[in-house]
Amino acid sequence: MNYALFIIKSALEDFKRSKMQTFLTSLGIVIGVFAVIMLMALGLGLKKYISDQFDSLGKNTLFIAPGKVLQGGSFGVSSFLGNRFDIRDLNRLSRVRSIVGLAPMSSKSGEAKGSIKSDYVTIFFSSSDFADISGFSIDKGRLFDKADVSKRAKVLVAGPKIAEKLFGSSVDAIDKKVSIDNVNFTIIGVLKSKGGGGFGGPDYDSYFFGPYTTGFLFDPQKQFTRFAVKADPNVSIEQVKDDINRAMLQRYKEDEFSIVEPSEIMSVVNSIFGIMNIVLVAIASISLLVGGIGIMNIMYVTVSDKTREVGIRRALGARKKDILMQFLVESIALSVIGGAVGLGLAAIGVFFVQNYFPAYIDLLSMSLALGVSSSIGIIFGVLPAKKAAALEPVEAIRYE
Repeated sequence: MNYALFIIKSALEDFKRSKMQTFLTSLGIVIGVFAVIMLMALGLGLKKYISDQFDSLGKNTLFIAPGKVLQGGSFGVSSFLGNRFDIRDLNRLSRVRSIVGLAPMSSKSGEAKGSIKSDYVTIFFSSSDFADISGFSIDKGRLFDKADVSKRAKVLVAGPKIAEKLFGSSVDAIDKKVSIDNVNFTIIGVLKSKGGGGFGGPDYDSYFFGPYTTGFLFDPQKQFTRFAVKADPNVSIEQVKDDINRAMLQRYKEDEFSIVEPSEIMSVVNSIFGIMNIVLVAIASISLLVGGIGIMNIMYVTVSDKTREVGIRRALGARKKDILMQFLVESIALSVIGGAVGLGLAAIGVFFVQNYFPAYIDLLSMSLALGVSSSIGIIFGVLPAKKAAALEPVEAIRYE
């Protein structure tokens, strides 16, 4: 134990005497670990954000979309190219008894003019069931109801961010007018914050929501991009899907629409993130490889510089494994120091990124960072260490 501490202390003393050399040698490890940890933290944050959004929908939620959304475990292109739904589809689905909530979805983007400033916004038009199905809740004012839908009322519910941006505060937004593409709407409510935005996905706090019938002002064809459905909890989800399927097949072919559970989408998302993380980490690991080569080169230089020292130690009774351990510890120490610095920089980076993106570092990432950096020290330090251990005492002492 004392001998191990002596070797570590000796290595640290060497590093202090050549600080710049130590810094430059460890730089590749620092950059590599920083890149790997940051990419993993961003991936974990984005995955958690998407998972939280789906969790808020509940277990009895289904989506109906044009085309095939999922094909062979991936997202299908046809879902973005298929025909949109219309009022006839809405009426047909409303007659399905196993559906207890139905929210058609369409959207409109344009410039909104509030009492304080203007901004480019998106309005989602839906039914009075949208809040319950999508996990929204009201903070101030009220949600639009069936009466607003039937009257085509020009009313909107605002996300808290857009309410504050256009009117100064969510309280001041209630009963105020907002003009979007020369159509005046009245703000009747402000939602509680749902989060999101930045690189994490859609920022629901910056959207408006209104009755789908009012959205027909901007869409004479009266079409919808999708339906969100809340299934009867007393009926199995497979039975509800069968009921919806029979209703849709009265008008469409089987490959012209999709009935999707959030868990199915989440499964595809997880597989995509798994592949993406592997690719990104592999790219970032190039820096670790370069750092490892740098450590190997500097350890060969160190072996040359310490050849006489090695000869004297061998002459005084040091064994080959002692010499091997001395240089291997130096190599591992360089890697661990680089890994620790890279991990610290990544933690600082994640701290600042969290203001805009739900990134976080988990225990696995930290263990991986230190484990990989230590492994690099062993892998790239073993050859120089073996060279040092193989030196003959007499030849080493005579070395100039």
